[in-house]
Amino acid sequence: MSIDAFINRFEILIFRHRAFVLTLFVLLTAFFVQQASHIKLDAAFTKNIPLNHTYMKTYLKHQENFGGANNILVSVCAADGDIFSEGFFTTLEEVHNKLFFIPGVDRTQVKSLFSPSTRFVEIVEGGFAGGPVIPSDFKPNERGLNKVKGNIEKAGIVGSMVASDYSCSLLRASLLDINPQTGEKLDTLAIAKQLEEDLRTTYEKDGVSVHIIGFAKMVGDVANGAMGVVLFFAIAIAITAVMVYFFCKSKILTLLPIACSLIAVVWQMGALSTLGFGLDPMSILIPFLVFAIGVSHGVQMINAVGKNVAKGFTSKEAAQMSFRALLVPGGVALLSDTVGFITLLSIDIGIIRELAITASLGVALIILTNLVLLPVLVSYVNMAKRAPSENEAATKKYDALWLNMSKLATKGPATTVLIIVAILYLVGFYFSQGMKIGDLHAGASALHEDSRYNQDTFLITDRYTINVDYMSVIVESTENACTDYRIMDTISQFQWKMENVPGVQSAVSLASVAKVVNAGYNEGNLKWRTLPRNQQTLVQSIARVPSSSGLLNSDCSVMPVILFTEDHKAETIDRIVAEVKAAAAEFNTDDITFKLASGPVGVMAATNEAVAEAQTPMMLYVYGAVILLCLISFKSVRATFVVVLPLYVVSTLAQWLMTMLDIGLTVSTLPVIALGVGIGVDYGIYILSTMSQQLRSGVAVKDAYLAALKERGSAVLLTGITLAVGVSTWFFSALKFQVDMGILLTFMFLVNMLAAIMVIPALATFLWKEKK
Repeated sequence: MSIDAFINRFEILIFRHRAFVLTLFVLLTAFFVQQASHIKLDAAFTKNIPLNHTYMKTYLKHQENFGGANNILVSVCAADGDIFSEGFFTTLEEVHNKLFFIPGVDRTQVKSLFSPSTRFVEIVEGGFAGGPVIPSDFKPNERGLNKVKGNIEKAGIVGSMVASDYSCSLLRASLLDINPQTGEKLDTLAIAKQLEEDLRTTYEKDGVSVHIIGFAKMVGDVANGAMGVVLFFAIAIAITAVMVYFFCKSKILTLLPIACSLIAVVWQMGALSTLGFGLDPMSILIPFLVFAIGVSHGVQMINAVGKNVAKGFTSKEAAQMSFRALLVPGGVALLSDTVGFITLLSIDIGIIRELAITASLGVALIILTNLVLLPVLVSYVNMAKRAPSENEAATKKYDALWLNMSKLATKGPATTVLIIVAILYLVGFYFSQGMKIGDLHAGASALHEDSRYNQDTFLITDRYTINVDYMSVIVESTENACTDYRIMDTISQFQWKMENVPGVQSAVSLASVAKVVNAGYNEGNLKWRTLPRNQQTLVQSIARVPSSSGLLNSDCSVMPVILFTEDHKAETIDRIVAEVKAAAAEFNTDDITFKLASGPVGVMAATNEAVAEAQTPMMLYVYGAVILLCLISFKSVRATFVVVLPLYVVSTLAQWLMTMLDIGLTVSTLPVIALGVGIGVDYGIYILSTMSQQLRSGVAVKDAYLAALKERGSAVLLTGITLAVGVSTWFFSALKFQVDMGILLTFMFLVNMLAAIMVIPALATFLWKEKK
């Protein structure tokens, strides 16, 4: 059966049973509304990391012994700059106890001044003496506070657990993947809410401030900011309604495409809930994009129906003709969007895969709501009175505009356009090579610099000498390797190399601690701050280092080297990772292996590498899918080339824009390029589908382009501007990643639209020869 025969049969089936079709849509909408009411925001640390990456396999393998990167840091600060007061220590103890008993917190990994594992050691005449920094009989009076202050200094935790100026004290905790009380996956957003309410709100008073950072808290703040998306959604609907009404001059024709697009969003939410998915705060923008894409295709349908009614057809006849004319180009455009989004599944990061499922599902549903439901609804509207009516002056105005634009399909202007495009491409390609992978700014890149979370991050970074950014290089060896001088000396040499890498603030390992302990056994003489070669002496030096320190496991076969970095910017991480790999290649033997990586910076390194590795394959998959569908639709290599080339140029220019605006390629921005390509192809398909019909009939390229402009030009311009204006409202978002996405999508929507109406006819001028 030919495509035309299939479309005819499908058209007859749909429009002969319009009532049944509407009833079916009503029932499905009611079902999906009920399902959508159960959808929840869902965030998890593991969704944001590439679990199958080599670094992450090492991270997960040793997570139980050394904790993970899903940590919480709580800094309790005294407003007067001095923590040694009864009120402060009473509050600090209460914060410790509250944090300790929050469900989902790994209690073995809670570290604070009140943790029994926080101990001091001092050299005395008979050897060593020590104990917990805060003794069991501690009372927060003058005597007790002075004793604790002395213990803090003996423990050497000033700058790590206590601020360098004694104004704050830090608590650390790791989060589990499973809530031990329920046995279910840990609810990260619930943890964030509990941290805010039970810690900050409860204890931030009476001269005490509480500052909280960590993945869970960051995601919680992102989720709170994402609530503003609802406002942006409402603004976008209002802007879209105004633009569509300006286009069709009819309230009912304005309402229908918007209503059908909203139905697609409801179906999307309901389908996600039915499939067992939640909505991640980082992908909460996708429903808006689905709505925008739906409206753009809805406007094409309304435009086609209006023009058919203006030719004297009834509403039903006009709807049927428009359905028949737009089913293939509209279906191919939406399938291109869908397949383009599905290609994101190739990226081994959970959040991107969820985004791919969410976006592709929503766009696939638009095929039903805006290419089937919308024309059926329009067929019931009395278009005789409501059809867009253009007076003669307006018609002449548009005809003059289209006539001037059609000159782009002549050799002179076409040559100029192509030269400009070539220059832009070459400049864009050159500068796009400077695009960085990963975060380019301090703090959490998803939030603005002045956000509470980032301000807390900066405070903790400023008050403590040990940075919150660190990477653990896991050293794997044989059992009891820490008693082997050769192994420990290799770790020491590796650590020394890393400490001299630009970007590494400091480093610590069992080897460096053993040197300090050895000096302690020799009256603290710095000359003895070295690794003892004698095995018994070496055992004596490490015996006082417990496994809870995070510097060794129970059988001493794994000993991490912890690198505290100056920041987590992409260039810093790349430099450190390269140096670690070079040093590992130098020091690795059959007995000892240095492996990347654990800690927050280790996770970022793995994520950055996964993004870098996925960038090229993702683009190949996206363009491969678009090319294949265009070949199927147009059955022409040159038509496919004409549609795809402008998309590629715009993608390159978008990467140049990212370089110019200092936007890194991250988990948040990587999908935007695919989204821009998937949505941008729509303009070209609609323009070229009309041109192709004319060209096959022997019409000259200029006349074919003029016919396409008269048929589709106003709708393409409207949808491009509407989409761009809608996402441009994101510039005012409380979320930095939404601002970045808004900038990139606004650029891609507008420039892809301009490329479709300017570059496509210029290319066609040279690829289609005029028939005499």
